[in-house]
Amino acid sequence: MNIQRFIANNGFGTNMYLVWDEDSKKAFIVDPGAESVQMENAVSENKLQPEYIILTHAHGDHTGGIDSLKEKYPGIKLVANRAERKMLAERSRISGGAGHTADIEVTDGDTLDVGPMHLCFIDCPGHTPGGMSILLGKVLFSGDTLFMSSVGRTDLPGGDWDTLMHTIREKLFVLPDDTVVLPGHMQETTIGFEKRCNPFVRDIDK
Repeated sequence: MNIQRFIANNGFGTNMYLVWDEDSKKAFIVDPGAESVQMENAVSENKLQPEYIILTHAHGDHTGGIDSLKEKYPGIKLVANRAERKMLAERSRISGGAGHTADIEVTDGDTLDVGPMHLCFIDCPGHTPGGMSILLGKVLFSGDTLFMSSVGRTDLPGGDWDTLMHTIREKLFVLPDDTVVLPGHMQETTIGFEKRCNPFVRDIDK
């Protein structure tokens, strides 16, 4: 399994991830925040077959590159959480871009195979109602739920602080400590580090 991170040129520093299996060349893209020539070059250079765009949530800084990817790779399918349907469709009001409809809607515990890669989806409401994380082995794509020493904001439409704290404690902090967390912004971290050091959530049980 190969994972390459790209930073979206959208003013928000959004992390976009291209993930592929070396043997089958099957690939998926997480949170395309903007069109990326660098990502397209990586797909071409590695002779990849992008099968899915997978969204952790529907905010505009994570979805701005959908149209260009759909045009570049006509067979690619958009995957999003079922509870994010309304927000994804209303992107035009929220961010000035066109709304979208997911080709595949998933919910907590659903799985998806991309070549030999087995993905499991985890409902992570709090930042948005239909936010989710994507677990691939010992790697977690956490979107804007959990960052290194920080958490997602909850002051935007659909956000809720108590829900976010419950999500992190009950859905993410139960994962093994060595799970690598690849967030929607900033650098990677681990579940163990965040349990020990994240100032927003380490004392939530006290």
